[in-house]
Amino acid sequence: MPKLNLNELGKRSILTDKQIANPASILESFPSPRTDRDYEIKFVFPEFTSVCPVTSQPDFATITVSYVPHKLCVEMKSLKLYFFAYRNKGIFYEGVTNTILDDLVKLLKPRRMTVIGDFAPRGGTAGVITVSYPFKKSKH
Repeated sequence: MPKLNLNELGKRSILTDKQIANPASILESFPSPRTDRDYEIKFVFPEFTSVCPVTSQPDFATITVSYVPHKLCVEMKSLKLYFFAYRNKGIFYEGVTNTILDDLVKLLKPRRMTVIGDFAPRGGTAGVITVSYPFKKSKH
């Protein structure tokens, strides 16, 4: 078995100011056990929170990440801590969903990935943001 470089698994979960400022630094990966085939990994995080950058009101969401790994897989506890780092961040729905995709694609270089931010109603309106990799260029 290859040596795993997992720093958070099994430790108490306390985020530093540096990690909160740069959530991507929390993410960890390990080798995919089957690089010879496509298989899908899906994580559903129903307790995601961030903050509206204008009103400072909390935004609640279910974040779903599904991907087909290439050489690396994301370590689940590091992903959970990564999501926790957004609890007090002022960021719009669109920004947070795109940032999650960008950070995970940069770390993992997956074959495919989709991130869905299903935000709870606020002011009578719910929002669902879906972003995917590989990126498709708009015809506009």
